[in-house]
Order: sequence, then structure tokens, then C-alpha cells
Amino acid sequence: MSLRVAIVGGGPAGIFAADLLTRSEVDVSVDILERLPAPFGLVRYGVAPDHPRIKEIIKALQRVLVHPDVRLLGNVDLGDDIKLEELREFYDAVVVATGARSDRTLDIPGEDLPGSYGAAEFVSWYDAHPDAPRAWPLEAEHVAVLGAGNVALDVARVLAKTADEMLTTDIPAHVHQGLRAKRATDVHVFARRGPAYAKFSPLELRELAHSPNVDVIVHPEGFEVDDASMEHIGRNKQAKMVLDTLANWVGREPTGKPHRIHLHFLEQPVAIDGERAVETLRTERTRLVGDGSVEGTGLVTNWDVQAVYRAVGYRSSSVVGLPFDDRAAVVPNDGGRVLDLDGTRIPGTFVTGWIKRGPIGLIGHTKSDAAETITHLVAETTPTATSRAPEDVDAFLVERGVDVADLDHWLRLDQHEIDLGDAAGRTRVKVAGREDMLAAGRAVVGTAIGA
Repeated sequence: MSLRVAIVGGGPAGIFAADLLTRSEVDVSVDILERLPAPFGLVRYGVAPDHPRIKEIIKALQRVLVHPDVRLLGNVDLGDDIKLEELREFYDAVVVATGARSDRTLDIPGEDLPGSYGAAEFVSWYDAHPDAPRAWPLEAEHVAVLGAGNVALDVARVLAKTADEMLTTDIPAHVHQGLRAKRATDVHVFARRGPAYAKFSPLELRELAHSPNVDVIVHPEGFEVDDASMEHIGRNKQAKMVLDTLANWVGREPTGKPHRIHLHFLEQPVAIDGERAVETLRTERTRLVGDGSVEGTGLVTNWDVQAVYRAVGYRSSSVVGLPFDDRAAVVPNDGGRVLDLDGTRIPGTFVTGWIKRGPIGLIGHTKSDAAETITHLVAETTPTATSRAPEDVDAFLVERGVDVADLDHWLRLDQHEIDLGDAAGRTRVKVAGREDMLAAGRAVVGTAIGA
């Protein structure tokens, strides 16, 4: 008898798991349940629009979706449209791959002031996530970005570049209009550690300086490299490339471009101040202590900024029906096998991706992570579902009134976005609103649907 498996989450983690299942030695049929009307998760809604080559992975992910043993059930939300215990009626195993969509907090005073934002919220807006607001406040002239990873660079770059520079990307009209209204002249990026430990990718860092409208300034204060830093870059080729690039920029004078990105190292945010909204960021200078870590020096600087973006990492959210370790922000598991709060196995229930291990690692880690989970699933799962035909779950969702966006729906939406791009001289223009996405997916290709 064929195994029936539900994968909750249509991002890379879930799709890699589906791919591994179809390549395994067992006869299996897989349904991918995705809460949005479009698949691909953070590849579609977490990658900056001016980095289209990173999205090339979508081509590989789409090849999995068209496999005859894989079905996409989009616009289906676990918890609202179907419960975990109801999934067990239709599937022998459930793999939860819901990822991480929320922002980590810094737990510093003033973090909740108006004008203090999580980077993930801003990324969702400029990536036209269907659940994101249509407008974003961009009145600040001086902005702080907290973090030393690629998301911090993305946020800084989008804030600093002109709106028209983004017109080669897939942003829809409302994002372009919002960016045209922004007033930022100076964007300050703060990292609590030294430059050798920045998590930037070398390519993303170099691209920071490609805009004809942006000067990149690496401030010499805090640009320190000790023996431990040298040992670190000696073991890490990418870290060395990043450090080399930063070192070449230290002390460069602005050339008079209208916008500037400032990179500050060894500056730890300690408070955000303001009476009714963000007015000041307070940082404490840190120093290297010889083992890769830092400690505070007591030297405090106040930075006049009107907005703060916290790019200090993503955080997974709890999943309805599953135990959740709130401190680690993961579902408790043993190699992907979900554990109850008392440490016992929950039969037929698995996790993969960031909800399993936390929001760390790149695509390669996600693949190996899925391999571990699927190995356990294949070895341990036996047929238990009582309603085994694909039509059974389809009928259940119809009865619930769920407007399921299947693969054909996605392919029509995909083609519609490509058509919008053709008309605008671009590769693609995203459809932003959930209802517009659903309408475009229902329409015959070529029918006009608003973006």
C-alpha cells in the first residue's frame, strides 16, 4: 500500500522533503499544504527583489512540484482550514516545515516604540507578501539597521537606493510608489562584533557599492582585527573575502552621492529612545576579548535616527497542535521525529527546516536536514490513514469552504506575473494581494488582473 504524506509548508524545506520522498524506495504520494496562494516561502518572500539570481533555485523547486506523485494545495492554513488531528485521517505521516517568519527581539528598552521595526516585516512589504500592509512609513532621513547578516544588507540597500533603480525587479506598483516617497539619506548598519565575524556573503557585500546613488562608508572606529579574528578568517574563506572588501573601504571619503550607507563595527545597541517615536539609538562600544566574543566598554554613543530596523534573525512560531519550545523557538524533536513535552515520540509526526533546527544555515543545510527527517519517516511509517484517496481530503476542504490554489492555479499565476513583466519590460511583476493572486490563478492566461 502506498504511503500518504502531508507536508505543511511549501518553502524549500518542505519541497526538498517532498523530493526526497519521491526518490525513496517506498511508494508514496505527497500533498504539500501551503498557507499562501503561491509556493516557495522565503525564496519568494524573503529574498530582496534586486537579487533575482538567488531566486534561480525556484526552477529546481518547481521541478519537484510537477512530479506526478506530488500535489500542491495552496491557500490552506493549518489550524484555520484543517487541524493536525484531521490531517491524520487522510495521511500516514505529517511533516511540518513551516519555517520562521517572525523577527527575533533584542530585549532592549524602546524596542516597541513607533519607528522601530522588525526587518522581516519590512522585507515582507517590499517583497509584496500577501499578508503585508500595502503602505510602509518611510519618512525617516536617518535610519539605523541592527545586524551583521545579509538581511541587514538587504534592508540597508533597499532603503538607500532610489526607487527607480528597483524598477528592473519584480516589485509591484505600490512598492515602487512607497519607495519613491522615502526620505532616507543616511543608513547606519551596526554590528556588535568585529569585521572578521560579519555574516555578510562576499557577493552581497560587494553589491552594496554598485548603486550609482549610494556611497558606502566603513568607519575606522571599531574596525579592529585581533589574533582570534585572524585565526577565524584563516579557517573561513568567505569571512576573509568579506574582511578584505571591508578593509578596502575603510576611510574612503564620500564622493557626493545623494545617499550613504555607513558600516559600524563593535557597536552594541543598548536602547532606543524617544518620547512618542524613535528619536535616538543608543549604542555601547564593545571590544574584542581574544576568543571571538566581545564585551562592553561603557563608552556610549547616541545616534540621531528616526527609524530602527532590527535584522537580528528570524524566529519560528508555534504550530497549532504541536508542542513548542518557546526558548529555542523550535518544535521539540529527535532527528526530525516530533517529541511531546515529556520527551515521548508523537507517532507519524515529523519536522524539517527552521522549525526543526532554528533559523540557521543555508540551502545546503536545509537539504541535509530534510534527508535526516525523511530517512526516519520512511523507516518508521506504516499506513494508518482511514481516508486514503486524494479526493477525500479535497472533498473535506471543499466542505470547509477552502479556496484551494493547486499547481495549475500557481502556473497560471506565475504566467500572469511574467506577462505583467513583459508589458513593463521586466522579467516579472508580482501580484501582491491574496484575492488578486487567487483571481489571477483562476483566470485564463492573458486575462487582465490587477497587480
